[in-house]
Amino acid sequence: MHTLWHGVYPALTTPFTETDSLDFQMFEKNMEAQIAAGAEGLVLGGTLGEASSLLNEEKYELVRFCVRKAAGRVPVVMNIAEQTTRAAEAAAQEAERCGASGLMLLPPMRYKADDRETLAYFRAVAEVTPLPIMIYNNPVDYKILVTLEMFDTMADWPTIQAVKESTRDVSNVTRMLNRFGDRFKILCGVDTLALESLLLGAHGWVAGLVDAFPRETVAIYRHAKAGRIEEARRLYQWFLPLLELDIHPKLVQYIKLAEVATGLGTEHVRAPRLPLEGSEREEVLKVIQDALAKRPVL
Repeated sequence: MHTLWHGVYPALTTPFTETDSLDFQMFEKNMEAQIAAGAEGLVLGGTLGEASSLLNEEKYELVRFCVRKAAGRVPVVMNIAEQTTRAAEAAAQEAERCGASGLMLLPPMRYKADDRETLAYFRAVAEVTPLPIMIYNNPVDYKILVTLEMFDTMADWPTIQAVKESTRDVSNVTRMLNRFGDRFKILCGVDTLALESLLLGAHGWVAGLVDAFPRETVAIYRHAKAGRIEEARRLYQWFLPLLELDIHPKLVQYIKLAEVATGLGTEHVRAPRLPLEGSEREEVLKVIQDALAKRPVL
């Protein structure tokens, strides 16, 4: 088993069939491509995984399937995004039973909890499972900022081990390192800030466009960590128009369209999301096709 919280962690999409059931065959194809490219872990049931559209049992089915197929080659991390503490506790315990190696934990959904409430929520989950936890800090999309002072408190909780840094303020990587040293592993959660975050000391990257471009994503990470800055910069410059698909409200549809172009997915999404059409679809396809026409040889 690889060490948790280092390297590239694909935030896997959830493929569906035309009849809206889970497409395990396509899921396995993409998962194997990620592992072959050098991903150090897999994240299931996040935003890209259409977590808000999955039934609980579907999410657990995916975790069980992924754990079985990964067969110890990489850790499998399940996302928890719940509205109540009770539901989050139950999800953590079920993830453990399904064989997950760790959890990615968002603050409470829908209700904008204050700092005290958010910490109580995190602590309750941490106390019902021994699984290591990565806090997802994304105030832009989820409206709750996990502050440095809150991490001060969580520093005493041994299973809170990492943060998915998605504040959109790249200097927060340095703030975390200055304050906590190596206590919390930092994984960039915004594709368009990944190289910058890695060069500032982030330990990993929870990536989105990796779902369509696994080898390029891992190559950027490895170049950055090996000090091959110019190689990383050139590859990142090519990649950036694609990476910008990750910061749009329709990132699921956009990235699934990119997966189709590279043979690693389908366009099927679950309602209320709908497949892209018209000029919007053509614009996204152009970004993808322009990138493919200039795709670097690795």
